[in-house]
Amino acid sequence: MDGGAGTYNSRTAEEVFRDFRGRRAGMIKALTTEVDKFYQHCDPEKENLCLYGLPNETWEVNLPAEEVPPELPEPALGINFARDGMDEKDWLSLVAVHSDAWLLAVAFYFGARFGFDKEARRRLFNMINNLPTIYEVVTGTAKKQSKEKTPNSSSRSNKSSSKTQSRQAESKALKMPAPKEEEESGEEDEEEEDEERGNTLCGACGDNYANDEFWICCDVCERWFHGKCVRITPAKAEHIKQYKCPACSNKRARA
Repeated sequence: MDGGAGTYNSRTAEEVFRDFRGRRAGMIKALTTEVDKFYQHCDPEKENLCLYGLPNETWEVNLPAEEVPPELPEPALGINFARDGMDEKDWLSLVAVHSDAWLLAVAFYFGARFGFDKEARRRLFNMINNLPTIYEVVTGTAKKQSKEKTPNSSSRSNKSSSKTQSRQAESKALKMPAPKEEEESGEEDEEEEDEERGNTLCGACGDNYANDEFWICCDVCERWFHGKCVRITPAKAEHIKQYKCPACSNKRARA
């Protein structure tokens, strides 16, 4: 599998983490925003297929490496065979779990290959551990952990003059529900709001919320996405009555 390994010259924990993050982003795309394309690639009539994440944030479904031993650890074989025999959500969750295991194997393979000491391995693990797993992103577990507080917090942002224009545009474009009861604003409330926002993760790339980025919420699965990840701008969002993310739109089309 040519793209899965490639030429790799990193020597530090930070460089290996960048490789990990790029591969992870590609696999998340396959299982979320590009799930329809991924579904089509996983034809059960084909031979053993694997899902590979690539360092440039792309993915591919391909046959396993022919060389023995392979240049890199190999992901789970035969993900295509279970596609039609399982509920789609369960199948995607299973692929996500195996993808998480593969990413860790690749990262620590590089750590061993480049002679990381105990401190470098700890640093690499801590950076990886600060990101939600692919399984958490695909199943929405990461979102549930934050109690889905962000929509209500975003509604409150309209009441505070200290919020940036990007947040005000966000709360207007996303048509978020009003809070059930009025809450007094204050420094403590705003600190809690910022913490809640920081815990919100993009359903496409899995990264955290940032103040200067436009986000949009799917009205079907209620997951949040960077506008850039789903190609929605604030201006375009103003004209969307009900937003459906690519994964929800594709599921409806297949049904």
